[in-house]
Amino acid sequence: MNLPRAGARFCSSKCRVYAHREEKRFPAEMTTRSRWVRRMDSKRPVTASGCPASSTDSRTWSDFKTASESSAGVGLGFVLGDGIGCYDFDHCLAGGQLADWAAEAIRAIPERVIFSEISQSSEGVHVFVEAEEGPGRKIRDGRNIERYTAGRYIAVTGRAFKL
Repeated sequence: MNLPRAGARFCSSKCRVYAHREEKRFPAEMTTRSRWVRRMDSKRPVTASGCPASSTDSRTWSDFKTASESSAGVGLGFVLGDGIGCYDFDHCLAGGQLADWAAEAIRAIPERVIFSEISQSSEGVHVFVEAEEGPGRKIRDGRNIERYTAGRYIAVTGRAFKL
């Protein structure tokens, strides 16, 4: 990354403004927990300092401020657990429109929804919920739905999706 001066955190004032707006995109239920990592292009988690991170080792996680201010990797990730789970709906968005099967499945989610966002591919939706920790689940019956509550991290975008 080419920064205009030594020690600069952002390449321009436009980038600085964008970064501060992004901080407000995640709800307090997530930002007040120290369950944040950075992510590589490969979706592998790394610490705020750029070392490998683990979705099961809390020593490799950071608070939101530290992770969001880090320049390691290419984006943020949130480690599931501590009462927060996620439904991952793949290939359910086309032209910003939610597929009927996904809308029906989202309406059927029994837990309280905390936050929903558009995934990295722009073709999926992540729905973060209040959830007890338990085993993950994949539904591959023509729909691509995964539900995790622990031992995983989600590469987040912060691009809110209104349900």
